[in-house]
This record gives sequence, structure tokens and C-alpha cells, in this order.
Amino acid sequence: MNPQAKLVFTISLLLGTTITISSNHWVTAWVGLEINTLAILPLISKSHHPRAIEAATKYFLVQAAASTLVLFSSMTNAWCTGQWDITQLTHPMSCLILTAAISMKLGLVPFHFWFPEVLQGSSLTIGLLLSTAMKFPPITLLYMTSQSLNPSLLATMAILSAALGGWMGLNQTQTRKIMAFSSISHLGWMAIIITYNPKLTLLNFYLYAMMTATVFMTLNSMKILKLSTLMTAWTKAPSLSTILLLTLLS
Repeated sequence: MNPQAKLVFTISLLLGTTITISSNHWVTAWVGLEINTLAILPLISKSHHPRAIEAATKYFLVQAAASTLVLFSSMTNAWCTGQWDITQLTHPMSCLILTAAISMKLGLVPFHFWFPEVLQGSSLTIGLLLSTAMKFPPITLLYMTSQSLNPSLLATMAILSAALGGWMGLNQTQTRKIMAFSSISHLGWMAIIITYNPKLTLLNFYLYAMMTATVFMTLNSMKILKLSTLMTAWTKAPSLSTILLLTLLS
């Protein structure tokens, strides 16, 4: 990919995230999410491999649907209450739709099917971006609307995510899919805490992002895509393997 194009997409990613996390108005939050989605698509599909194109298409469809639901829930709320402020989401139907929309953006069960497939079709570097940076704006929206969300729906999805993420990760041989199911499981735990203690969720997300970044960077530097390659990595790079072991333990 052209370095100038890569720079534009990277700046757009930063811009989209900044707009979403610093906005008070639903429309600006939605614009930030859209900029984010459109900026990551060329980065996912830059290898021109059919798997990468498929991953980018799946990612686009899911994120576009979720963004539409975010806009729809905020419009419904504005229609009924006259409020466009993110923290003033009070209409029950809007709360329900928003909970589903953000869960779809994050990849919580039952909206999780896209995430392992997209991660498997991307490179490890883009996998790192998808697992950490792209989860930050939806988590921020979840944090800002934590008092308004539908607690029973969120708790159900969170428990299912924590359970299914763990179980389905056991059956995988590809490291990217294991990381995807690990992410689903972690997000399940974060979603269940958020209605009780939102700040704890943010702290949990920062720690998760740091550890995930370490794992992805280690796997990337050793070029490990399968568990069979990981088994023989100890002889090639003992220090990196030790770092990976300590990160997985933490």
C-alpha cells in the first residue's frame, strides 16, 4: 500500500476515535464511528487476498448495520424526548436498540459470528487494531450510556459471551481465532460490570488492550499463525516465547 494512503487511513482512524470519545451529541458520535469503519476497511483488504476482501466485506456490513441502529435509537429518543445528548437516553425502546447496536459493534454473543472470521482474514497487525483500537469508541459509548442501558439484556449477552468465548476458543488451532474468542470472553466480563461500576470496566479494557497488544506483537514478530508453529517457537526465539508465556498467564 502507498505510504501516503496508509498515513491518511491511520490519521482517519485516530480522528474517528477522537470524535466519538469526545462528543456529546449522538450525530457526531455516529460520524466518528463511520469514519473509523471506512478508514479500517482498506487496511483489512490491502493484501488483495480473497479471504481479506471477504473479511472487509463482512466487517463493513456488520458495522454499517450497527451504526444504523445507533442512529435509529438516538433518533427515536430525540423524537420522544427532544434530547440529542448522549447521556440523556431515557426512552426504553431506544435503550434496548442501543444495547443491541453496541453489542453488535463489540461482537458480544449472539452478534459475535463476524469477529473470528474477520480476524482470521486479516493480518496480525490489523487483528491488533480490530481487537483494541476499534473496540475503544463503542466501549466509550457504553460507558457514557451505562445508566440508560437495558440491564437484563446486557447481562444475558455478557454471561453468554463469557461462557461461549471460553468454550469455542478451546476448539481452535489458529492463533487469530483463539485471540478473537478470547476478546469476546473479555468483553463479556466488561459488559457485565458496566451497569454496576463503569470505571472498573474502563480499567479492565485498558489492561486487556495492553495485554492483547503484547500477545499480537509477539505473535507478529515470530510470524506465528497456527498453534503448531507456536509449539516449535521456543527453539527459535526463547526470550519472545517467555514474554508470550508471561502475558498469557497475566
